[in-house]
Amino acid sequence: MAGGGSAIRGSRVGAGPMGEAERGDAAPRQNVTYFCSQEHRTMIAFAVEAQVPESWDCPKCGLPSSIDSENPPPPKKVEPYKTHLAYVKERRSDTEAKEILEEALTTLRTKRKSGEIVF
Repeated sequence: MAGGGSAIRGSRVGAGPMGEAERGDAAPRQNVTYFCSQEHRTMIAFAVEAQVPESWDCPKCGLPSSIDSENPPPPKKVEPYKTHLAYVKERRSDTEAKEILEEALTTLRTKRKSGEIVF
């Protein structure tokens, strides 16, 4: 059939509407409203028996939101990208770095004198 046909896809002749009788009864629900620091409101439906989480990520801005409309959680602190050198500097002091460098240079000079390393 070419592009402008009127076929209904995904259905069969004689199919009735999908309703509660075929799927069963829906579980009783409770609606919970979450508030983020950007003043977005998000209503989420939970089953009555379900434990309601204290925080929920806002679907509009991605910030954390909470049930308390007066005190929404602050935005998460974003850590800047760290280079390998930054991580090394966190673990080593300048004096430790100098000691390690001197030890490595001494090892290289020893190997070069013995002919193990050729430049």
